[in-house]
Amino acid sequence: MSQNDNRWMTDPTAPLPPEIKGLIFDCDGTLLDTMPAHYSAWLAALGPAGIEFPEKRFYSMAGIPTVKIAQILVSQANSPAQAEQIAHNKEQAYIEKIPEIRLIESVVAIVRREQGQRRLAVASGGLHRVVDKQLQAVGFDKIFPVVVCADDVQHGKPAPDTFLMAAKLLGVPPENCVVYEDAEPGIEAARAADMTCIDVRQWH
Repeated sequence: MSQNDNRWMTDPTAPLPPEIKGLIFDCDGTLLDTMPAHYSAWLAALGPAGIEFPEKRFYSMAGIPTVKIAQILVSQANSPAQAEQIAHNKEQAYIEKIPEIRLIESVVAIVRREQGQRRLAVASGGLHRVVDKQLQAVGFDKIFPVVVCADDVQHGKPAPDTFLMAAKLLGVPPENCVVYEDAEPGIEAARAADMTCIDVRQWH
């Protein structure tokens, strides 16, 4: 990446270097302000099983695939509950809350500016049936020609698979991609994929 002006790494309004050809965006907490709705859905799904999920821990696990989170929580709680069923119930509860989600304007402004200029993708730890509904709800389903989700790869975040598949489908080498993320597992995944990663939490 160009060393002459790195302002774009801390300022969403700054122009991007010409060597950047692909932009890959996480969805929840990066493009869309969905985290409160996700947490509420987790509580609804875990409540009947008596499994606690403190809010601080929820945010620390952001980006990890839903089923994997459910498996971790069930195992650590020594619960007889079925992790797959809890994950399903969580996603169903969340889908009902999709009308509540809002755009994260500082990040969305980059998408709107770069549409047609660079190749754009979404790489999410969520499932397609949920992520696709979210993008449709905010009118983004036509903006991103590539959407990679947890059910597209064998290993979700923090493994690099999701971002590497997105770059491959975009036809852009990983070193020419920039990832926009809001959670540590996603940031770790982007770095493992040899991509520059911008932590959007500094902007909102």
